[in-house]
Amino acid sequence: MACQNLASNEHDYGYFPNPEHYDEMAVGNELRPHYRRVGEWLNRTPLENLLRCRQQSEAVFRQEGITFTVYGESAGTERLIPYDIMPRVIPHAEWKLMAKGCEQRVRALNAFLHDIYHDQRILKAGIVPPEFILGNEHFQPAMQGLDLPNRIYAQISGVDIVRHSDGTYYVLEDNLRTPSGVSYMLENRAMTERLFPGMLAENRVLPIDHYPALLKQTLTESSRVENPTIVILTPGRFNSAYFEHAFLAREMGVPLVGGGDLVVYDDTVYMKTIDGLKRVDVIYRRLDDAFLDPLAFRPDSMLGVPGLMAAYRAGNVILGNAVGTGVADDKSVYPFVPDMIRFYLSEEPVLQNVPTWQCRKPADLSHVLANLPQLVVKEAQGSGGYGMLIGPAATKAELEDFRARLKAKPEAYIAQPTLALSTCPTFVGAGIAPRHIDLRPFVLAGKDTVRLVPGGLTRVALKAGSLVVNSSQGGGTKDTWVLAD
Repeated sequence: MACQNLASNEHDYGYFPNPEHYDEMAVGNELRPHYRRVGEWLNRTPLENLLRCRQQSEAVFRQEGITFTVYGESAGTERLIPYDIMPRVIPHAEWKLMAKGCEQRVRALNAFLHDIYHDQRILKAGIVPPEFILGNEHFQPAMQGLDLPNRIYAQISGVDIVRHSDGTYYVLEDNLRTPSGVSYMLENRAMTERLFPGMLAENRVLPIDHYPALLKQTLTESSRVENPTIVILTPGRFNSAYFEHAFLAREMGVPLVGGGDLVVYDDTVYMKTIDGLKRVDVIYRRLDDAFLDPLAFRPDSMLGVPGLMAAYRAGNVILGNAVGTGVADDKSVYPFVPDMIRFYLSEEPVLQNVPTWQCRKPADLSHVLANLPQLVVKEAQGSGGYGMLIGPAATKAELEDFRARLKAKPEAYIAQPTLALSTCPTFVGAGIAPRHIDLRPFVLAGKDTVRLVPGGLTRVALKAGSLVVNSSQGGGTKDTWVLAD
């Protein structure tokens, strides 16, 4: 049953954004033009209707198993993904800028990956220090000299974007290994359509439901054969993103397989079926390099496929994303992406990086140690919001702990200023309140073009004042509306 706007009277939710932060919906008491219809809808919708809609969304998510797994907890590791019924709205002109910037970054990052595994021109030019790459744990010597179709290493990328208090968009990080979250983007849109029929059309919101078809097309274009057999390789149902693996396999109409479902003969990958072995041409892998092939990487891996790297190097199977892409999304390499854009594309960056201090540099380390309470410190190879320090919110003990970590292993960390992430109206139970957000558009790099569906996954820090949007750290998600021009 859809949640209808039954009230005829107006409702004042007392939405008061902090003037120190950029708010996506309002400037003071004035609605931004692209939020006008949403504001009108709120004014005629009573609080109890919103509460009922949230309860309905939670029931549907529970019924459909839309969950994620939190590691390191003694019990109850599987949780519902928190979905906020209030959309994040982006005007068309802003989306065009973001999309252009994301496309540019992914083209440059793919060029960088091809270069470092071939001629290493950017290292020889002194633009990126060789030790940042050749000594990086994600650099895979097995990839050197291997020619990939279309020179595409990252078919699927997630680019995390934030807006600062000055209204400027910045790229916070690039995700090129096994970026996740696209299933939540699609499920959030399906939930919006279910709860609020007509609102998407009324607001002229651009569609995103063609993403699985675009993903399949991208993987098909990466193959060396005309009608490739594509599979999704999952670590299994205990992985934090297993729901997404199953979701995408279903939506693309391709098999979801574990390592035990595949076998390699004569440097060729086959899938075990009830009709015998069937050759596999493209693997969309959702497990890390180290677990892909126990003969090439971790010998104790029970998740991968023995001989997979030999088949890959022989050109008999394509992996999306390629082995060794992690060296390009390492946070210590992130500061060089604007230089990569200039070096490979002869263009100026459309989207700017957040200023970053590399703690392996003595001068940067001194600055970070002197200003630790004002900075965000991240593990260079961390993800999911783990291993992070947010200086302004940290206790004295936490600051001292990180100070010791930085001194002991400075090369493992980078630091950035604490950005005042933009806020967005969020339903918090007692009403509508501003909460900090980011955005992860999903970028698909195919044979001749880079594609995005309009929008992405908006993640929201549900705790008042929190800047951590990761679901594993208490964050939630929103439907992202990009308006037609």
